[in-house]
Amino acid sequence: MSVTAISKVVTANDLRSGEVLYLRFPHSWTPELAKASVIKDNDLTIASLAFAQGQPDTVVGAYLSDVIDERDGPKASHFRERFRAAGPSNYRHGKQEL
Repeated sequence: MSVTAISKVVTANDLRSGEVLYLRFPHSWTPELAKASVIKDNDLTIASLAFAQGQPDTVVGAYLSDVIDERDGPKASHFRERFRAAGPSNYRHGKQEL
């Protein structure tokens, strides 16, 4: 049995669409949590969050989110983040429609 570690990802919302985004190195954003860059180093965590918060023309509300780093990509460790990753549930389009 493998032990999973709690790690961090940087998440924010797209300024124009409001879509949930995740930071992907080196300096790009993805709407898929599975493609987000997992951060385990404290200094890199601080620098990554500062980078995200320094993009007010692209994203809003950047913060760190705990994830469980699994073999097939990061998974949200908290219900709120699982809900955000799934997207809005009141539309007939988008992530939950798939």
